[in-house]
Amino acid sequence: MNHIVKKPVIFVQGQVDTIMKYIHSIATNRRLGMILIITSAASFGVMPIFARLAYNAGADPITVLFLRFAIATVAMNLIMVVSRIQYPRGLILLELILLGAIAYVVESLAYFLALKLASAGLVALMLYIYPALVTALAAIFLKEHLTRVKIIALFLALSGTALTLRISSGGSMLGILLGIAAAVDYAIYILLGGRIVRHSGSMGSTTVIITATAVVYAGIVALRGVTYPTTSTGWIAIIAIALISTVLAFFTFLAGLKRIGPTTASTLSTFEPIVAVVLAAIVLGETISPLQVLGGALILAAVVLLARSDRWRRKRKRDKQIDKLEDTEIQQEIPASSLNKHDAEMIAVKLH
Repeated sequence: MNHIVKKPVIFVQGQVDTIMKYIHSIATNRRLGMILIITSAASFGVMPIFARLAYNAGADPITVLFLRFAIATVAMNLIMVVSRIQYPRGLILLELILLGAIAYVVESLAYFLALKLASAGLVALMLYIYPALVTALAAIFLKEHLTRVKIIALFLALSGTALTLRISSGGSMLGILLGIAAAVDYAIYILLGGRIVRHSGSMGSTTVIITATAVVYAGIVALRGVTYPTTSTGWIAIIAIALISTVLAFFTFLAGLKRIGPTTASTLSTFEPIVAVVLAAIVLGETISPLQVLGGALILAAVVLLARSDRWRRKRKRDKQIDKLEDTEIQQEIPASSLNKHDAEMIAVKLH
């Protein structure tokens, strides 16, 4: 009789050991993963600086965006062909095309126009209110529960935005409002993109979105013409936007994401606006007031808090699942589905 009682205990302990091995596998190569994510964040962070250098060389935002996505499209599709990665098909392909042609075009256009009218540092900080906007929109339209931590994070983000908008220098109010518009569209893009990317490969999805965006900008420049940069510095900046701030940034992010998971990746990604602000001061001579620095710190604190709250929520969920494990099939399905969901949302995020 005692032997019969002990069997379930041994069985459950075996399931727990399997889960712990799974968690340990996520943490392998953690240091390399962190380096890759920081590299990705820095690659995205230098994009506003490159954009301003291209503008100073005579290029306009539409031309910069067209060249950025045209060059990135060639590089991404070449990688797809060489690696023999299959493209998405059917309805998913159509959804990705629409996501790139509409949502991503609007977001990127608002962001690059904002960089023309306001300082690179402030625009980069404004974009980072998108995690709080995603939380708010998910609560309104998807009926997701607003926890106490999420409410605090929303308050921090809104307070930070209010302080950052107290402009003493660095551009027009229109530029800042365009930056906020880019963040709002970004949040919508993430909610849509996270769902779509979960049903298709990340590399194929990114390639389709970038290609669709490039086609739209090609149509725009065909109608209105192009304004190329007049200096070699401007051309180098545009090529750097395409290869460093698009292709390299995405690859290093994806490689790091696989090693450290979405929560740590999203937290380390806050390095991006810090890079933008510091380089804007060094390269472009931009200044940000102490109140705006405080506002930016509150916005980034909200991002970190949201990322940590997601980790806590998933840990509580995992603990409950361990208690309820009854067979190996349940153990195998739960961690994978949870990780895929958050990975897809993170991949959708890193396409700005």
